[in-house]
Amino acid sequence: MTQDTTPGSIRPGGRTARVREAVLRAAGDLLAEHGFAGLDLTEVAARAEVGKTTVYRRWRAPAGLVADLLAEMAETSLPHSDTGSLRGDLLANARLVAATLTDPRQGRLFRAVIAAATLDDTAAEALHRFYDTRLTEWSPCVTAATARGEIPSGTDPRAVLAAVSAPLYYRLLNTGDPLDEHVIKAAAEAATLAATAGVFLKDG
Repeated sequence: MTQDTTPGSIRPGGRTARVREAVLRAAGDLLAEHGFAGLDLTEVAARAEVGKTTVYRRWRAPAGLVADLLAEMAETSLPHSDTGSLRGDLLANARLVAATLTDPRQGRLFRAVIAAATLDDTAAEALHRFYDTRLTEWSPCVTAATARGEIPSGTDPRAVLAAVSAPLYYRLLNTGDPLDEHVIKAAAEAATLAATAGVFLKDG
């Protein structure tokens, strides 16, 4: 099998794992503070207290750091909920997304990552992989709802989940309006009602 040669794609153990953790923490801090334009590998190495050569050899460029940071975030994200109802699961998903986007560090970090994805293909591919991982993790909520008869057979799980998060990201990136509990509940409820009505049928 061909080894993935994407910068930062190797998953090491031991000391190398600790280096990766320190570097990704420093990279995330810089992204949150200064955006993608301020993500300098030399500064990352200094903050992480590791050799500059190590950072350049493994991650090569700022986009490589963004890619590995997103991979690490996907690996450590919370698993999907199982409340016993689609409405409950989607509300849990909406709350998780909103909590991430409103976190003082994570919210700024996501803005920087999204901006990076508009400028760099490597960052864009990494962002797509991150969302693919999260959609795959949460899709069983919709599949289970189909099995329980809550929503029509053939409902597209990814379309349902995207309908939950889309209005939350719109507020983050466009209007800047607060992501309060009313907005969170409205996003989950709208997606639930649309799914129940068959809006997200794959052949629809």
